[in-house]
Amino acid sequence: MEEPTVVEEDVPKRLRKIPFLDTQELLISWRIFRSSYITLIGGFISISFIVVALAVWLSKDGILPYNPYAISPSTILEAPSLHHLLGTDDLGRDLLTRILAAAPIDAEVAFTIVGSAVILGLLTGGLAGFVGGRIEEIVMRVTDIFLAFPGLVLALAIVAALGPGITNTILALAPVWWPSYTRLARGETLSLKSQQFVEASTAAGQKNRFIILKHIIPNILPTLLVYATLDLGNVILVFSVLSFIGLGAQPPTPEWGLLSAQGEQYLRSAPWYPIAPALTILIVAIGFSLFGDGLRDALDPKVRGLYS
Repeated sequence: MEEPTVVEEDVPKRLRKIPFLDTQELLISWRIFRSSYITLIGGFISISFIVVALAVWLSKDGILPYNPYAISPSTILEAPSLHHLLGTDDLGRDLLTRILAAAPIDAEVAFTIVGSAVILGLLTGGLAGFVGGRIEEIVMRVTDIFLAFPGLVLALAIVAALGPGITNTILALAPVWWPSYTRLARGETLSLKSQQFVEASTAAGQKNRFIILKHIIPNILPTLLVYATLDLGNVILVFSVLSFIGLGAQPPTPEWGLLSAQGEQYLRSAPWYPIAPALTILIVAIGFSLFGDGLRDALDPKVRGLYS
């Protein structure tokens, strides 16, 4: 009997054309994304945050209007003005400069944690869903163990044991962030595994490695990236909370949660001090949430069918 071969028609169109790899599909994604002003605002906020973080990091604070660490006794707790758009802090440092200087730090933490979670989730969840059997059982039981503990509580325990600091915060958050990505990747893989084109590839004798790289990973990656975009704001919020309570970034490092904590006692006398960094956290977190919602709609096959 002649062995079945995998032809292009075996692969459903919505799975064969990855929305961010095909030019025509990319245009459809953009049409869906720009159809909502809310998602455009979210995209603008998210991209602006990334651009500012990269610019500050690449320039090594050279593009900042003031030195973020220089103390100025003559300008302590000045109200917002033309010289200091967001006012100054209790040491006379320009608050806008400190907020901008914090962007690379928060971006580094967010992308490191989410990026590692995507990679680990893609590998473990994809492998567990595709291979099944004992490997799937082990991976999912380990995942369940981590999910049994509240993530923030477990992270607090880890960072308290390691000690405060940015690096220790990353080491504390990374182990508790990957399980949801593993579950998501496994679910997507199980769904793809039953598709005709995957079954045809298996029947044709193609190696598992080829099937995973050719069919599984490219089709589950968009879902993971959408979830990751939504999750970036959550990481920034959690990191800011840890810094606020003294377990994250330490003085004199500029970080949004730490700035809010340092300005808390001046809420009545100098409200701009704690409010400005707190609003920055809120705006960036909402921006990534709106951006993720827009990406989810742009990659949804049902929504895309209306624009095809």
